[in-house]
Amino acid sequence: MSFARIAILLAALTALFMGVGYLIGGQGGMLIALLVAAGMNLFTYWNSDKMVLSSQGAREVTMQTAPDFYGIVAQLARNANLPMPRVYIIDTPQPNAFATGRNPENAAVAATTGLLSTLSAEEIAGVMAHELAHVQHRDTLTMTIAATLGGAISMLANFAFFFGGSRDGEGVNPIAAILMMILAPLAAMVIQMAISRNGEYRADEEGARICGQPLWLASALGKIEQAARRVPNARAEHNPSTAPLYIINPLKGKGMDNLFSTHPSTENRIARLRELAETMTPATVRRSRMP
Repeated sequence: MSFARIAILLAALTALFMGVGYLIGGQGGMLIALLVAAGMNLFTYWNSDKMVLSSQGAREVTMQTAPDFYGIVAQLARNANLPMPRVYIIDTPQPNAFATGRNPENAAVAATTGLLSTLSAEEIAGVMAHELAHVQHRDTLTMTIAATLGGAISMLANFAFFFGGSRDGEGVNPIAAILMMILAPLAAMVIQMAISRNGEYRADEEGARICGQPLWLASALGKIEQAARRVPNARAEHNPSTAPLYIINPLKGKGMDNLFSTHPSTENRIARLRELAETMTPATVRRSRMP
């Protein structure tokens, strides 16, 4: 996705946030919403990794505490000519992973205990290579800002519905408040979806080149998708705006979580990876196994 398109989509999220502020407090509310959105974006730029990792209960690991997992990430970072990211583990049985951080020099990658216990070393390498591809293309900052604004829009809409407000001295119309509570988060979700979906295909392809084996990621995606349908991720359910960060949608079976998907079809992703595997020459395929 081009930088211009991402900028337009983030501007749309900010405009939506301001629109909700206007419905609550008129022009004054809109101005306050603009200042809040600007402050949130600035704060998110510097603290995006800490916010996301904290919300998901991630704990940092080292070569001493998680040698196999840390070693895989270190090898992949070398393959991609990236600085070594901080490495985290999330204690949840659902297999999944994500990356975060404002740039490659301040990046972090995280995998769940479910992923580390379910997948082979090669499949884990495929997943983490995908996440490092997001770091390489700086997708992590964009998706985190979108997640922050999307979550704020949902909270603001709910605040307007439950606590009321005023627009130029008049109370909020109850019907308008109900529509705002439903449509504002829905619109934010659609914008987040537009930001996230195309980036997943690109990260799949680039991740496959980083680890040199597209079928490792293809196999991992199939296993993660099947397990994510059965195994809940409580922290992700509690913070649904973080869903686009994960390699597979962690939200299952809760209300509107399934109405739209922030991720492209897993079946299509696997098909593309298999096609890529057929086109890669032997010289581009890494023969060595991951540590």
